[in-house]
Amino acid sequence: MAIARRACTNIAAICLFLCYSALVSCEVTTGEATGKFNVSAANAHANAINRGILDPTAKVFNVLQFGAKPGDKEDRHNIDSNHMAFVKAFEAACHHEGKARLVIPRGTFVIGPVTFMGPCSNTPLIVQIQGTIKALTDISEFPGQGEEWVNFQNINGLVVTGGGTFDGQGASCWKYRFTKDDNNAPSQRLPANIQFVEVSNAIVRGITSVNSKGFHYFITGCKNIRLYHLNITAPDESPNTDGIHISQSDVVKIAKSYIGTGDDCVGMIRGSSNVSVKKVTCGPGHGISVGSLGKYDNETDVKGIIVKDCTLVGTQNGLRIKTYEGKSASRASSMIFQDIVMKNVKHPIIIDQFYGGKDKDSIVKINDIQFINITGTSVSKVAVDIACSKHYPCQNVHLSSINLKYNGNDNDQAPFSSSCVNAHVGYHGLQLPPPCR
Repeated sequence: MAIARRACTNIAAICLFLCYSALVSCEVTTGEATGKFNVSAANAHANAINRGILDPTAKVFNVLQFGAKPGDKEDRHNIDSNHMAFVKAFEAACHHEGKARLVIPRGTFVIGPVTFMGPCSNTPLIVQIQGTIKALTDISEFPGQGEEWVNFQNINGLVVTGGGTFDGQGASCWKYRFTKDDNNAPSQRLPANIQFVEVSNAIVRGITSVNSKGFHYFITGCKNIRLYHLNITAPDESPNTDGIHISQSDVVKIAKSYIGTGDDCVGMIRGSSNVSVKKVTCGPGHGISVGSLGKYDNETDVKGIIVKDCTLVGTQNGLRIKTYEGKSASRASSMIFQDIVMKNVKHPIIIDQFYGGKDKDSIVKINDIQFINITGTSVSKVAVDIACSKHYPCQNVHLSSINLKYNGNDNDQAPFSSSCVNAHVGYHGLQLPPPCR
């Protein structure tokens, strides 16, 4: 009988391995790789984990084995235990020489700010989040800008997946964020739920982020990071809760996600290059934005932005480029916004180079911007609003196949229109509202 049981166990293990291998092999079709990081294989691993098919050859580092304490109460002992357990489990997984998977199992874990610091010995490191991780509500526990709530730093090769949830419990401190003040003022920008800083070759898939104190995802100084099948939510009145905020990063791909927040669904600021946003549903929120630009000294250019096949629902803005006056010359160029559906959006297409004030002329140069096949409804009479710098007018702005209808206040007798100031704009195909003259 014992021999038979062992044989069954061995057969089950072999079947599991074959099932996992078959699924991963089936999904690795392109062989796209960056160094040791094969994007297709890593994405297939993430998808397999979300479907409950695990790699039996990977060593598992479960935070429970390192002393983590489940529970949703803010108990000081449990909070400290969870911090130590999460860090120790990560370090053990990070420095394991073979395949490794860090597991945060089902259940609720309350934790304060924590940093998962590389570099790691294995590529990619798998982080499987099944449970709900809750942030402390006491804002005094957070050190301020530079360290957010959950931080992944200096890691080359990372997969974060598993269907789990990050709950920032932001309602506890949004009242301390005064929206009339500048974001850079002390204590103004509240901690992000998840920060990736100096992370290369990463995939985040199937993760939920709710009620962040500040940004949901903050991506800075990163290279080749992909975010798929995310669910990001916060109330529309929650301040500065950008869904995905990108800075000084190259090759960021966002796809097949729902984002509804109190600020930009996706925001791309200084140094964002080769960013694609595809098949994202956005709303509520402030739309999909490039900027604000010109806010910092010596900003690097923003370029290579593609936003395609997205739907915006009830957002304050649709597709927006916004700049301040600028502290040093910079450029925003080579952007395509294509196949976008607007549903009762307040400002569907907007370029605003007077974001810091109507009397301040921007030195940020904007050129080669395309809006293609933008359809749907606007709740404002000025659906296309392009206001560019006097000294550096926008160059090569093209609008092709724009089909927007007014769906606002019937008592507003103003014409449904476009507005263009200091811009060289070209048109092709249908133009509703009528083009600027």
